[in-house]
Amino acid sequence: MLGDVRVRSRVGFEPERRGSHPYIDFRILHSHSESEVSVSARNIRRLLSFQRYLRSSRFFRGITSQNYLYILDDDYNGQAKCMLEKAGNWNFNIFLFDRLTNGNSLVTLTFHLFNLHGLIEHFHLDTMKLRRFLEVMVQDDYHSRNPYHNAVHAADVTQAMHCYLKEPKLARDLKPWDILLGLLAAATHDLDHPGVNQPFLIKTKHYLATLYKNIEAIVGHRGGPPPPKLKKMGIFFFLLVEEKRQQMESELGSLILATDISRQNVYLSEFRSYLDRNLHLDNAGYRHFILQMALKCADICNPCRTWALCKQWSEKVTDEFFHQGDVERKFQLDVSPLCDRQTETVAKIQIAFITYVVEPLFEEWAHFSDTRLTQTMLGYLGLNKASWRGLQQEHSSSGEDTDPTFEEMDSDILPQENREL
Repeated sequence: MLGDVRVRSRVGFEPERRGSHPYIDFRILHSHSESEVSVSARNIRRLLSFQRYLRSSRFFRGITSQNYLYILDDDYNGQAKCMLEKAGNWNFNIFLFDRLTNGNSLVTLTFHLFNLHGLIEHFHLDTMKLRRFLEVMVQDDYHSRNPYHNAVHAADVTQAMHCYLKEPKLARDLKPWDILLGLLAAATHDLDHPGVNQPFLIKTKHYLATLYKNIEAIVGHRGGPPPPKLKKMGIFFFLLVEEKRQQMESELGSLILATDISRQNVYLSEFRSYLDRNLHLDNAGYRHFILQMALKCADICNPCRTWALCKQWSEKVTDEFFHQGDVERKFQLDVSPLCDRQTETVAKIQIAFITYVVEPLFEEWAHFSDTRLTQTMLGYLGLNKASWRGLQQEHSSSGEDTDPTFEEMDSDILPQENREL
């Protein structure tokens, strides 16, 4: 009934989207053999991207083409529209939505949620500039060759964040500024992720590790003070005053840094302290902290989805882990924890991850917001853990279902970026 868990290869993945640095294999290990892209090829890609942008703009304006040559595109757009009406459903299938939007799930979903929450009207945003910003500065800066840390994962986290923002405790007190930051942080939290963890960057002397002096290299790249990516985000606020732009950079960076798994226990301890003090969300500082916890939940909520979605995400992240391990073994480097396909299995990794990372976080979230959605997530979490145990028993007769790697939430033991298992 559970089926066979097999790690998927990356055959069939769409071509690499533009990022600020190429795919990690070539950047780190073959830095002198980077392929040069001709100007003509680059111009063709830009032209095709612009044509895709024009076609998609019809979708946002509600314009239906009369040309029967585009009947398939219109049909797909129609199905995508139907799915967007259920964007707040926890069973939302982001993989299907990504296919219906021709790989533009992050742009289409984020734009829709900005409009749904009234952010476009409240902040007087230019819709065409907003969409172009989401496509060029956000979606295109994810690496589609990453099996897991790509734009589809960002879209999935954004959809989960939307579900949390709708929870009664949050919806009652959150301000438009809070919602704007929450959705934008979800969409950009893994921007330009190289597809490997921090120890790999350090031991291969990658420029990110050098830039941030081996401290929170990837997280710093995504949210540290003051990262170039977040400064570029300031363009988004072309109608806001300079003070607001600086506030956005600071608070957005703070939200993204909260996804660092090495500080999991710190956030959980602070969360318990807030709950014990029974604080209210009319306090701006408390609202910001709750957004941090919501983003943490959204970032690692895959085990709380249906089994079909949970299993697919688990295979993808394990594929990314094992690819890193293969590269490390090929170049005679120490294979990082969780990255050795010869000793690890998808089920073993997932059982440990659920036990030591996901369950403690969502149990605390349930103390804060004990709603039907929370109970649904906890229900799926329990069922999925049992399913992984069943698969693990098929792979091993020893009965061991824990991984000592996770027994201590220590940043020196646990890979800091292999957290969304």
